[in-house]
Amino acid sequence: MTAAVSIDPHTGQPIADHPYLDDRAALARLAAADRAFVAWRETPLERRVTALTSMAAQLRQRADRLADTMVAEMGKTLREAHAEVEKCARLCEWYAEHGPAMLADEPAPGLEGKAWIAYRPLGTVLAVMPWNFPLWQAMRNAVPILLSGNAYLLKPAPSVVGSATELAEAWRAAGLPEGLFELVNVEPGQVGMLIDDPRVRAVAVTASVRAGSQIAARAGAALKKSVLELGGSDPFVVLADADLDAAVEAAVQARFANAGQVCVAAKRIIVEAALMPAFRERFLARAGALKVGDPRDPATDIGPMARRDLRDELHGQVEKSVAQGARLLLGGEPLPGPGNHYPVTVLDGVTPAMTAFEEETFGPLAALIEARDAEHAIELANDSRFGLSGALWSADVERAKRLAARFESGGVFINGSTTSDPRVPIGGVKMSGYGRELSHFGIREFCNPQTVWLDRR
Repeated sequence: MTAAVSIDPHTGQPIADHPYLDDRAALARLAAADRAFVAWRETPLERRVTALTSMAAQLRQRADRLADTMVAEMGKTLREAHAEVEKCARLCEWYAEHGPAMLADEPAPGLEGKAWIAYRPLGTVLAVMPWNFPLWQAMRNAVPILLSGNAYLLKPAPSVVGSATELAEAWRAAGLPEGLFELVNVEPGQVGMLIDDPRVRAVAVTASVRAGSQIAARAGAALKKSVLELGGSDPFVVLADADLDAAVEAAVQARFANAGQVCVAAKRIIVEAALMPAFRERFLARAGALKVGDPRDPATDIGPMARRDLRDELHGQVEKSVAQGARLLLGGEPLPGPGNHYPVTVLDGVTPAMTAFEEETFGPLAALIEARDAEHAIELANDSRFGLSGALWSADVERAKRLAARFESGGVFINGSTTSDPRVPIGGVKMSGYGRELSHFGIREFCNPQTVWLDRR
């Protein structure tokens, strides 16, 4: 039997082997989830809320262990890992407070007292989750799914099975009934078998475009709903009247957090020509001051990339872009030594014909793109097959609102940077996927909005 192998991205040393489940064992876990769902859907909502508040407490109690596991498996800094744990705890508390109102019966306009919409759970939801946020990606998916009465079957990325295991143990300690948060560590080729099984009622995916489209096609063939959050090449647009210092600081954080391995990172930094010289100078100074190194060192700003193949892919994108005419201003060569460290890298003069513009760059690489004016900036922002999110910086907020309406993306952040927050939905358009997570949109994605009509003849 083969296994998923976790390798420390800082040292390059293996950490643990996690044997893959065979088909029989994987289906047994699906059966456990299905049995648990039958009881859970009848469980009073107050009991489900209690599970969330208990989970928040468990996350905080286990914060050191959870953070250490994430650092070891995918290389995020210890500071970022602790912040991820706390964000998951706050997510539980937010849905515990606001989720019940989102699931309440909704009167049908004009038919008050006669017809209403009830939000019923679907069943077991299969979730195929990535490695870049081992806890947050699964939790932002699982919390509303579980609260609405469904069961959650998690297929984690092979490199972060340890984090997924820790998460499952925390749910058990929080009192969630067995089977409701079930872990299936299977090989990619086994995912289709799970999708085809009638006990899986829907699929949630955060992945690359290629993997997401394959899973969605399989789900579609089985007539099952899917929600996809795929790649992104988010534009960070800075107009000439923007607050320069604030925009630079936000751009650096939005591009290089989590070593740049974020779907909603500011990957294309588009600056109006009049401001570009000053922006470029300050951005380089601020980005160049970031320290790359041991993710366990409190002084480190950027840890290693999660895998060696990912680092090699990013470096290839840098080399192609330079060959196509981009100017390398900072970084651009893998750092020597063990592990997957890549320096903070900045390319200037990037145009739509270049790799750094066309492709998603998942790592510490910033592409600076000059726009003639605001109209050209919006044109460049939309010149992408992706449409996950974006940012727009301008002192004229009313003008920014009008321009934001023209962004072809799932979100626009004015004078800020993209964030995932339970109060608002996250998701994309075009090749970035469809459907939404978080907010009331996320909790209802995996519900059956059932019409109930009372005939009072």
